[in-house]
Amino acid sequence: MKKNAYWWALMLTFLTSLGTLQAQNNLNTFLPTFDWQGNPYRSASGAPGEQYWQNRADYELAVTLNDQSHLLKGHIAITYTNNSPQALEFLWLQLGQNRFKQDSRGAVNVSTSGGRYTGDFDGGYKISNVKVKFGKKGYDAKYIISDTRMQVQLNEGLSAKGGKVVVEMDFEFKVPQYGMDRCGRLKVKEGWIYSIAQWYPRMCVYDDIKGWNTAPYLGAGEFYCEYGNFDFKVTVPYNHIVVASGKLQNPKEVLTSEQIKRFAKAEKSDKTVMIIEQDEVGKTKKTRPKQSGNLTWHFKMENSRDVAWGSSKAFIWDASRINLPSGKKAMAQSVYPAEVASKNAWGRSTEYTKASIEYYSKKWFEYPYPVAVNVASNVGGMEYPGLSFCGWRSTGGSLWGVTDHEFGHNWFPMIVGSNERLYPWMDEGFNQFINHYSTLAFNKGEYKRTVFLGSPFLSGMLKSSRAESIHTYPDIVRSSQSLGMTAYFKPAIGLYMLREVILGPERFDYAFRTYIKRWAYKHPTPIDFFNTMENAGGEELDWFWKKWFYTTETIDQGVTGVRYVGNKPEKGSIINLENKGGVLMPVILEIEEENGTKKTVKLSVEIWFKGNKFNYVHNSKSKIKKVRIDPKNLVSDVNKANNTWAAKE
Repeated sequence: MKKNAYWWALMLTFLTSLGTLQAQNNLNTFLPTFDWQGNPYRSASGAPGEQYWQNRADYELAVTLNDQSHLLKGHIAITYTNNSPQALEFLWLQLGQNRFKQDSRGAVNVSTSGGRYTGDFDGGYKISNVKVKFGKKGYDAKYIISDTRMQVQLNEGLSAKGGKVVVEMDFEFKVPQYGMDRCGRLKVKEGWIYSIAQWYPRMCVYDDIKGWNTAPYLGAGEFYCEYGNFDFKVTVPYNHIVVASGKLQNPKEVLTSEQIKRFAKAEKSDKTVMIIEQDEVGKTKKTRPKQSGNLTWHFKMENSRDVAWGSSKAFIWDASRINLPSGKKAMAQSVYPAEVASKNAWGRSTEYTKASIEYYSKKWFEYPYPVAVNVASNVGGMEYPGLSFCGWRSTGGSLWGVTDHEFGHNWFPMIVGSNERLYPWMDEGFNQFINHYSTLAFNKGEYKRTVFLGSPFLSGMLKSSRAESIHTYPDIVRSSQSLGMTAYFKPAIGLYMLREVILGPERFDYAFRTYIKRWAYKHPTPIDFFNTMENAGGEELDWFWKKWFYTTETIDQGVTGVRYVGNKPEKGSIINLENKGGVLMPVILEIEEENGTKKTVKLSVEIWFKGNKFNYVHNSKSKIKKVRIDPKNLVSDVNKANNTWAAKE
């Protein structure tokens, strides 16, 4: 009998709680999402902790390109510094070119589906002479190559908190003609254009979150790299021009005296200066200091996570000065073939590059690299520190868009070094967001777009039954269209609403700059971003993060009716609001009265604390003529049909 009474009491408690939850059905939305107390490495405020550590990889590279066989052969020496608190018994490296082997995991996975992430299947690395050096001691290394990863086993542990080791090896691979839209070679009238990326064995990241990050390179997932200095030499046929991440160290050995003069002019010019004119292409006596054999181009890049380069005998080359807020200067450069040299196409590339870098430097964080080079390529659009490959057939607004997007990536993930393999939205989405404002600013809105402002296509994608959450890993999403939504547009829309509706521009901009400054040249996770925005922006935002970033629920706000206090408009109007979507947002109301007055009010998200219906009391003076939710179209509401209420005439 007592046992039955106990169970009845328990059931009554459960039913009472269930009724309360149903009445207050947004309780779980407003509960804290993350049980995050912080630790010595990452603080609860979102800043790096007092004991935050990060390993380092410095590279010395020397490679030779054969433009007949398309082979790239070279030698690499990596000085790896273990700043972690653990000794390391082995190291892991990334072998990106192995993705182009016939039997690679990525090739097998997409070989029948086609699309952007297919590529050549006759490539891959040949690795030899792998050696390890501890100080003056050295030995032939034991290693295992597994798909796009390589494990180097150490005879003795690499000591914690500052231990150093050098790993050396020879490598070669055939440059793919189509390298999954990230590297490759393009045949034009005057010869091949080589876009060289993922070209050397790179260290995997060892961090405080996962230890070694060894996810294979499959296709959609991009990269996660350590920071360090790069010293690299590229040997090519004498009639090639090479552009690269980093600063050219030996201009007198590879450029003519006239080209050096033109560079000096470009360094002082805000207008584009030609380094190699269209009518000079192919005329090596005017454009090359040597008339046979090979030339070696030497570059250096400091505190970078990667480097890339382009090479061709078909390049037109121009440049101009980039002005940075501190007073420092950098160089915008473009290389492209004669076929696309018009002013409606690549003739404006350097102008676009300069404008993009200067805008982001002033708005968010100063550009740190000596050059920003745009390479016309068969790669549709891909970013590397200080250098981008963009589609060679792009013109007008499309060329501005891809140039601005790829150079925007210098901030995310080149300066703020997030893990693209796991969290593409932390680079693609952030970048898509900042691209919106740079495009509005460029040349008085020449290519102005309103991509976040109620696009029917994006609304359709948001409410699609096939929608996926932002947090979906890139190689798992159903299609490239889904990746475009989860990694690019949905996170960008979220940041747009966070800036324009939730925090406001002043608070958002300060918090976003704080995030960039805190995590420049470091490795943030989503929680570091969330916590920084909350702490620096001064707003509890778990309700927003959990719904917009971790579910496929949508926003649907509506006005369901208007009535008057005591049936007298002059005593006040009661506006009935409803939230039909799973994602909660503040409500912006434009209220128009019959007496001609129009007022806009913003109701904070707390109106939804008690449930999905809210009655707003407006201090009216006459009857309400019209009520409209979100008059400036700032909120990505998937059903605009119920956003407006109008009085019957």
